[in-house]
Amino acid sequence: MMLLWDWLIGPFAEFAFMRRALVATLALAISAAPLGVFLTLRRMSLLGDALSHAVLPGVAVGFMLFGLSLPAMALGGVLAGLLVAAIAGVVSRATSLKEDASLAAIYLVALALGVTLISRQGSQLDLLHILFGSALGVDAPGLLLVASVASVSVIALAALYRGLVLETFDPVFLAAAAGRSRSRPWIWQQSFLMLVVINLVAGFQTLGTLMAVGLMMLPAVSSRLWHDSLSAQLLNASAQAALAGVAGLLLSYHLDTPSGPTIIGCAGLLYGVSLLISPSGWLPQILKRPHRVG
Repeated sequence: MMLLWDWLIGPFAEFAFMRRALVATLALAISAAPLGVFLTLRRMSLLGDALSHAVLPGVAVGFMLFGLSLPAMALGGVLAGLLVAAIAGVVSRATSLKEDASLAAIYLVALALGVTLISRQGSQLDLLHILFGSALGVDAPGLLLVASVASVSVIALAALYRGLVLETFDPVFLAAAAGRSRSRPWIWQQSFLMLVVINLVAGFQTLGTLMAVGLMMLPAVSSRLWHDSLSAQLLNASAQAALAGVAGLLLSYHLDTPSGPTIIGCAGLLYGVSLLISPSGWLPQILKRPHRVG
């Protein structure tokens, strides 16, 4: 029992930084993972990855002007993410390129620009901290940012839920209904993208700009293997993200590994388990196949 306490409860009971990291990770699990479910259903899974890289120049500019100031880097990241998404939309409407192609090109340029700016202004340690984060180093302002973003995201997702579901599964009906009510259907898309961006920015301190998208997408993809209904997928994704967060923090503490990649590694392990034993996984599909007699 003492060994179990030392491994599972002791780190959170003894150290305030572990409790802050736990609260921040659970808040991200509640707010970011459901957004990942909608991204997968809308076939926009790679959008989260693109936007997680796209916020880097804004974070870099905030770092250059104000140092490791979380509000400045967060604001810069939000503005950069929204700007890249807007530019990609304009390019797709003005040319023959699809939005995913234009977004891929722009986010690669943004990533290169962000890394260059941080490398010129800061140290190698600053670059690693911004790219890969440090959940065990979350301070009070960082925790406040994550908690605020999570609260706003959950409330906004609840308010936008019906419109997002309609746009995801029946965009033609939504466009017709919007025409009758003289509302603009693109508001749902832009509001959703804003939620994605602010969650990625909130996650950059704990998981880094390169890892933040992992807690959003891996549990979401995994949850689709377990459930067909949307509500069950949303709950499953948040539960898997929370489990990966807790397990990753404990392993990071005991094994002295980077917290962000360890958390994402745990999420990847849950995804691997889902691929094997979930109702849509490999093992049940093998068992369902008819066996030939003789």
